[in-house]
Amino acid sequence: MRIADIMTHNVHVASPDDTVGMIARHMAEHDIGFLPVGQNDRLIGMITDRDIVVRCVAQGRDGDMPVSEIMTNDVRYCFDDEEVSDVARNMADVQVRRLPVVNREKRLVGVVSLADAARTDSWIAGTGLKGVTEPGGLHSQREDYG
Repeated sequence: MRIADIMTHNVHVASPDDTVGMIARHMAEHDIGFLPVGQNDRLIGMITDRDIVVRCVAQGRDGDMPVSEIMTNDVRYCFDDEEVSDVARNMADVQVRRLPVVNREKRLVGVVSLADAARTDSWIAGTGLKGVTEPGGLHSQREDYG
């Protein structure tokens, strides 16, 4: 099964100039915890509800600061024509629960999560979740990992 068959197509996108407070309210209103950050029709980052808590609130920073100051710049993504099992393994390797999905022209076309994979094959999702839950990893917020 391909990623295009399971991904969420209706993607909300943050701008690097949006305020953290605005994005937090948007996430709450739409019950989402992850937004790709785009500029000039290109994917330039990602922001999660956890980024907001750890990189903004926990440090006593203001919600009026721009998303660009706390977003993850290291953008990981997958292609819409990739196999779900391959992407789930990659998600485990890089320890992420969600990925932006791009087409071969690298235009954002969706978002895929381990929950999406779980609805198709629990073994695949379990493989991804096992890797994601290992301590540390590339996207750890702790300074001593990485």
